[in-house]
Amino acid sequence: MILSMTGYASHEQTTPNGALTIEIRSVNHRYLELQLKLDDHLRVFENTIREQIQTKLGRGKVDCRVFLKQDNAAVQFAAINHQAVQQIAQSIQAVSQYFPTVQAVDLLEILRMPGVTQAPQLDQEALEATIKKTLSDVLDNLIGARQREGEKLKEMILARLTEINALVVKVKPMLPQLIQAYQDKLTAKLQEAMLADDERVRQEIVLYAQRIDVDEELSRLDAHVREVSHILAKGGAVGKKLDFLMQEMNREANTLGSKSVAIETTQISMQLKVLIEQMREQIQNIE
Repeated sequence: MILSMTGYASHEQTTPNGALTIEIRSVNHRYLELQLKLDDHLRVFENTIREQIQTKLGRGKVDCRVFLKQDNAAVQFAAINHQAVQQIAQSIQAVSQYFPTVQAVDLLEILRMPGVTQAPQLDQEALEATIKKTLSDVLDNLIGARQREGEKLKEMILARLTEINALVVKVKPMLPQLIQAYQDKLTAKLQEAMLADDERVRQEIVLYAQRIDVDEELSRLDAHVREVSHILAKGGAVGKKLDFLMQEMNREANTLGSKSVAIETTQISMQLKVLIEQMREQIQNIE
């Protein structure tokens, strides 16, 4: 299974504490970079959420948002702390004897004082269990999306490998004829310049022929194509391996171009580099 690092998933779950929503989006990255955005009253679950995500995702820049929209009625009708109100009333009564002309107490101001009202307590254990279950579902959906995108990337890469293989098959039979034609042309120029010494000319041609021989590069390129196909078939976290192989394939294509003795091989070298670059761009998205 090939996984892309690009994906998005979200889910909303109704709970006794309110509507819980979890959203996760991810893009490509060299390693796993996790950013969490939680409501203040959910920060107690940050480590749990972080560990659960790290268990299921290997690479990517991941943004996770978890928020709880509490029921308005539950928030509005908070419980009154009668003990705190009684203490405030006693304090006001004790102070009022010194300030008999002070205006009456504003009850709304009393309600706004710290500790007078108590918001309903969240059921932490139940909420944590709900968060874990919802997050697991969201992660499964995200991985499913990344898998579908990964399969598309795999198909594209395999198609480019087929084109590369066709170019290698095309260029191999051409090389002996192209090299021979270039040797004949070079021989004539050397003989004309040196006016004699056929043995010296022959030695120079042999040495040059060795330098422009690209059979080894083509063999390595063919081996890299087979290795990429094997890695894609095996699946898993293969992004870094494939990226390394793209570097190696590009090196062989560059060598083919630098050793080229004819416009045909130069053009094929350029086509190979374009195909390899197209694969490399997509491989950056593979986990």
